[in-house]
Amino acid sequence: MSHSLTLLLHIAAIGIGATLLMDGWALLRQRLFGLAALDYALVGRWVGHMPRGRFRHTAIGKAAPVAGERPLGWTLHYLTGIAFALALVALDRDWVCQPSPAPAVLFGVATVAMPYFILQPAFGLGIAAAKTGAPARARLQSLLTHLVFGIGLYLAACLLAPALCEA
Repeated sequence: MSHSLTLLLHIAAIGIGATLLMDGWALLRQRLFGLAALDYALVGRWVGHMPRGRFRHTAIGKAAPVAGERPLGWTLHYLTGIAFALALVALDRDWVCQPSPAPAVLFGVATVAMPYFILQPAFGLGIAAAKTGAPARARLQSLLTHLVFGIGLYLAACLLAPALCEA
């Protein structure tokens, strides 16, 4: 297998690992604190409406369901995690073999821009959840979730670096 393909598979594994940790965090929050996680079927619904020219919704939960929205949403969720891992490595190619926590955690925190400025407004929740009943709480939960994603980037990279970099 070529080094480039090996590197891409390695980066994909980092993104998947970080996303898995983020999903584990969501389950833990739900079980311990009763805080609902994002229903990724809604992400699938949102994307499923795009070919029809619909990019924003007043309330995504009330939009017409789309066939296969749940698997589509979950697939996009994990592909986004992979894309974020790829972006991090593109910013600092050496990080993949010498992972350190600061770049990963800071990058994870920066990814909160995605829900604040893209998903939440498109779902009808306003910029940074401004139209929700508790915007500050929603913002904090999004920030914590993306912080956990950043920690996941670091942990996954640490676990996987020996397989790529010491071969």
